[in-house]
Amino acid sequence: MSHPSNPGACGRAGSRLAARPLAAAALAGLLALSGPALAQEAPPRDEFFWLGQMNKATAVINTEEGLLDPALTPGIAAAIDAVITAGAAEGAKRPSTVISFEPLLIEAGGRDVTLLHAGRSSQDMHATYRAAILRDDLLALAEQLNTTSRTLVELAATHADTVVPNYTNGVAAQPNSYGHYLLGHAAGFDRDAQRLREAYARIDRSAMGTTVLNGTSWPLNRQRMADYLGFAGVVDNAYDASQISSMDQPVEVAGIVTSIALHTGNFVEDVMTQYAQTRPWILLEEGGDNTYVSSAMPQKRNPGILNSTRSDASTAVTLAMGPVLQTHNITPGMSDPKDVDQNKAMVEAAIDALNRLDRVLKALRINPDRALEELNSDWTASQELADLLMREHGMPFREGHHFASEVVSHARANGLGPLDFPYAEAQRIYAETVAGTDAPQELPLSEEVFRATLDPVAIVKARATSGGPQPAEMERMLAEARARLDAQTAWIGERRSHIDASLSQLDSDFAALLD
Repeated sequence: MSHPSNPGACGRAGSRLAARPLAAAALAGLLALSGPALAQEAPPRDEFFWLGQMNKATAVINTEEGLLDPALTPGIAAAIDAVITAGAAEGAKRPSTVISFEPLLIEAGGRDVTLLHAGRSSQDMHATYRAAILRDDLLALAEQLNTTSRTLVELAATHADTVVPNYTNGVAAQPNSYGHYLLGHAAGFDRDAQRLREAYARIDRSAMGTTVLNGTSWPLNRQRMADYLGFAGVVDNAYDASQISSMDQPVEVAGIVTSIALHTGNFVEDVMTQYAQTRPWILLEEGGDNTYVSSAMPQKRNPGILNSTRSDASTAVTLAMGPVLQTHNITPGMSDPKDVDQNKAMVEAAIDALNRLDRVLKALRINPDRALEELNSDWTASQELADLLMREHGMPFREGHHFASEVVSHARANGLGPLDFPYAEAQRIYAETVAGTDAPQELPLSEEVFRATLDPVAIVKARATSGGPQPAEMERMLAEARARLDAQTAWIGERRSHIDASLSQLDSDFAALLD
């Protein structure tokens, strides 16, 4: 892809530079900054970085396609290289706009450098680097989401057979496998991962070559530019490129950040409710950053990391509102929602929340015996009475539900639990409930069956619907969850490798211009 070396052109370019001693001296000083010290650490892929890549790609493409005089190319390429090298020095300024980057090019290579600006505008250049930066940030978010989700899935595997209470409307509802509960949360995060991949595909498009909003009379090779910058393609409509899609991108990412933050907060708050109990069945491992002792009350172990994770999630939601509000009621193309630093902070807030949630998951300590004790102290298994009467004996569900509800009311009024509820009382309540109906007038469940029906562990194992907590379904869902995480890991690696390979090709082809 590189242009053949042209000694004559290099000589003419050298004479032009020599005629400008100040520019030549500045260039020599900039080039002197290169060396092993700068090669040790890759520069950040910020606005300055991408402006440099765009200029390198423009020099290569326009030279090879006849839009830039080959005689001028070596000098222009040297000026680009000098500015990029100088910007990599420790403490160096890294301009983030076209109008602040270009004067450095002119200083290093003279006014001829501005020939690079054929058919370009800060509109399409800024739209391109915003997409490139947001693309990198999304991959970082995807990686942390995958890390946290994998911790969640492996914790689910550990507790596939741990039976605990689950709650609806803040009230104990039914027994469930804790692993099944965790896979439910993992499913929510998987949808976030799906949204992220879909958003990435829309953001992974180059606006370069669209100039302000309707293209240019220069026959620029937009696809080749996109290839060099690692984009999958171009934004097709020139007006859309910088006026519409560049406003959509941060708003769409804000939606993903919001969803991740809400899922994080939901989980944290569900754990947090246990700390209101005197004998919780789930707590954090004490010490470190997990918990801290109250300054006044010696008995208290405050769940500090839960508070911090919730706060991180709230920060992410708050920052995610920014692009939405800033895009509201403005004309197309305005800069309000496009600020790179603000949008980066929004994504980083989601990464922070997920990172801290990962630590929460690793610090959780579940007490299965205490969980089972809580289940057996209440009537979370009572629905199974109505289900069994309908499934095995043909009783309409509402009648069976009425019977079970009357059992629970009597039990609570008399301080009775499922383990010590008198079978004779169950027989009496049943007979009163079905009196005057076509249902069998005697309870068709033996005492052994009645008590087995209220066993939380047996209920969980006997679930028959797909997606339930029974062992076979847990095994299937765990395998599929792991496969999705592996696929996501591969997807992240492929996207990063594509970008890196594209930039490496650009480096190689640009280096040929300097020969």
